[in-house]
Amino acid sequence: MKSVSPNIFVTDINKTIDFYKQLGFDLITTVLEEGNFIFAMMTCGNVTFMFQTFKSLGNDLPIISRQNGGSLLLYIQTTEIRKFFDQIKDNVKVVKGLEKTFYGATEFRYWNTKLWQSLKVSS
Repeated sequence: MKSVSPNIFVTDINKTIDFYKQLGFDLITTVLEEGNFIFAMMTCGNVTFMFQTFKSLGNDLPIISRQNGGSLLLYIQTTEIRKFFDQIKDNVKVVKGLEKTFYGATEFRYWNTKLWQSLKVSS
């Protein structure tokens, strides 16, 4: 296996793009349909995320829920975690602040209430 890049389904792709830009991601590719983005690929370092609107699924893949939320926790490793924390703490709901774990990592957790995503950041 060379890499894994999640394709995350979202309701508002423009808010998603704006949010991930705040995290340092660059917009690499988009797909337009009727003048609106329906797909975006974003990267930051070696990390690639793909975002697609629920609406763009149409009747394809009926097994995929068309509702926000899910059982997914994205685990992000970064350098300069304190700087990163300071950059985003006012734009997200911090669930657990900076702390040193028993396995030696410094971590924090936050919830993106606009996008229904839970993320854990570690260094």
